Order: sequence, then structure tokens, then C-alpha cells
Amino acid sequence: MQVANEKSTRFMDEMGIISPVAYVIAALAFVGLAVLAAFIKITDMNAPPFYILAPAFLAGATIAACYVLLIGYINRDAGRRGMSRLAWTLLAIFIPNALGVVLYFVLRKPRVEHCPQCGSPVEASFGFCPRCRHRLSPVCPHCERGVNAGDKFCPYCGGDLATMIPAGSARTSS
Repeated sequence: MQVANEKSTRFMDEMGIISPVAYVIAALAFVGLAVLAAFIKITDMNAPPFYILAPAFLAGATIAACYVLLIGYINRDAGRRGMSRLAWTLLAIFIPNALGVVLYFVLRKPRVEHCPQCGSPVEASFGFCPRCRHRLSPVCPHCERGVNAGDKFCPYCGGDLATMIPAGSARTSS
């Protein structure tokens, strides 16, 4: 369920914030565990058969690579939310049993939006920029309540939104 005034993002957009370095480290972890499985099979005569060893190490390598990518995501996401990237990355890495990762997702701040006119940070629920009074979301001209840009009628008073006050304009009182 989408919360009001919260923009939805696509999975691939979120994956795009992960650093290329994290992708390289994840690939190295994946290949390293695969090489380790082959090395164990070659050197240990008491190792389980390859048809058991290969899927086990493949699953482990996939989990390790996903964990590295998750750490990379936390690093970049913390920065874009105005949080300490280093502190949250280290917490996610060193708190055992992935509890640091869970803590990050529970305690993270909302994403910081910026005013399109002056660039100052604003909360997603703001109707106006506190610095320049720029209207951030459209409102009904009749009841002055926030509406969605694609609405034809106000969901609160039923007024026609053809004369809607668009986002980006500020009404001045006379």
C-alpha cells in the first residue's frame, strides 16, 4: 500500500544506486566461493560428491554476492537520505546475523526531496517550500486541499479541477 505523498520507485532504479565497486566485489565473492568449492573437491578425498557440493556452494556464493550488493545499497542509500554512510555501512557489516541490515531498513530516514525552484531540502509531505514559498504539489482551487495531478475533480469537495492551481505557483493573499 502506497503512503500518501510518497513516490514509488522501481526495483531497477533502486539497483542503479549501487556502486560499481560493490558489483565487482560481489562478483569476486561469487567466483571466489565457486573456486573454493572446486579446490575442496580436488584436494579433499573425503569431500562430498560434486553433485552435492556444487549446489551448496552455488547457493552460498549467491547469498554472499547478494549480501555484498545489499551492503553497497545501504552505503549509497544512507548518503541520499542524509545519514552517515560510513556508520550505517559498518553497522550493517559487523552486527551479526544481518541484524544491522534489518536495523538500517527499520530506522532509516525518509528520502530527502529538494525544492525545484531553490534546491533547499523539503519533506515529502510539505505543500510549500519553507525557504522560497514555491508550491510543491497541486491544490484544489475551491477547498485548497492537496490533489493528485491527474485528478479531474477534487476528492474532498467535488470541485472541477480544470482551474486547478498547479504545482510551482504560489497564491498570494490580497
